[in-house]
Amino acid sequence: MEKKILLAVDDSEHAKNAVRYAVMISSAVKNLTYTLFYVQPAVSQYLTDEAETSPKAKTALEKMYKKQTEQGMRILEDQKARMVDLGIEGGRIETVTVARKAGLAKDILQYAQDRYYDAIVVGRRGLSRLQEVFMGSLTRNLLEFSETIPVWIIDREITSTSIMLAVDGSAASFRAADHLSFMVGGNPSVKITLFHVTPNVKDCFAVDSDADAKTEEADEKELEEILKSGDKKCMDIFQAHARRMFSEAGLSENQVTLKAVQSQGGIGKQVVQEFKKGKYGTLVIGRRGINKSFFMGSVSDYVLNKASDCAVWLVP
Repeated sequence: MEKKILLAVDDSEHAKNAVRYAVMISSAVKNLTYTLFYVQPAVSQYLTDEAETSPKAKTALEKMYKKQTEQGMRILEDQKARMVDLGIEGGRIETVTVARKAGLAKDILQYAQDRYYDAIVVGRRGLSRLQEVFMGSLTRNLLEFSETIPVWIIDREITSTSIMLAVDGSAASFRAADHLSFMVGGNPSVKITLFHVTPNVKDCFAVDSDADAKTEEADEKELEEILKSGDKKCMDIFQAHARRMFSEAGLSENQVTLKAVQSQGGIGKQVVQEFKKGKYGTLVIGRRGINKSFFMGSVSDYVLNKASDCAVWLVP
């Protein structure tokens, strides 16, 4: 089955990284087609308003749109040539440039949603993590507004095709597993590691520092046992369904392995540590977990802020 991804590009280095990754991952994702998509810079509202009543302003606006379209096509053709040089057939690459309307992120999402793309691919911009949090960016806006389409965030140049799927047994984990199985299904060379961190009490509850120490310790142990028991039941169910899902997608049992650890120092931190330790190239993760604070609230947010030299597939 054909899979299609929308590559949001410009002429920056981070866009080139996204393009290189899209080519590299084609060894894992078969039957992949690409749309290189460029949203033109915003035009002054004053000029568009004036163009409605002034022929001179209308002519100037038309010239500006033509110039921006030509610039966009040059950028797209350069990126397409880069992909062709890296081994992708030109017939599998579409180029599209549009005038900006609702905003960069919303225009990208609207186009992708209207045409049922399987994922949006974007390079992380060259901002510090702190700048991205406070200034806002294309990446964070796409994540905020995308309700149905996975967003692949590419940080720098990636060469490893190894894939890690972070799971917690939640509905979001199932959606992440479903997206991954669809994209890489039928490829006998793909290897997937399911990575699960069993949460502890501190991951789920705020501890009252003024509470009696003995009482607190006893309560914590009881809650720990409840958490472990519930987590095991949840993950047993998840594993059974996920493995059936992968099998139906054409992946054999030995292509998918599970690694589970106990939380020590934070779930997000352990996900990032395991990713680096295992020398993976792609991390797939759901936006929210069982407790909504697990993923986009803490774990996926932590991963997006801390992980580097990787591709993160964030699945709504």
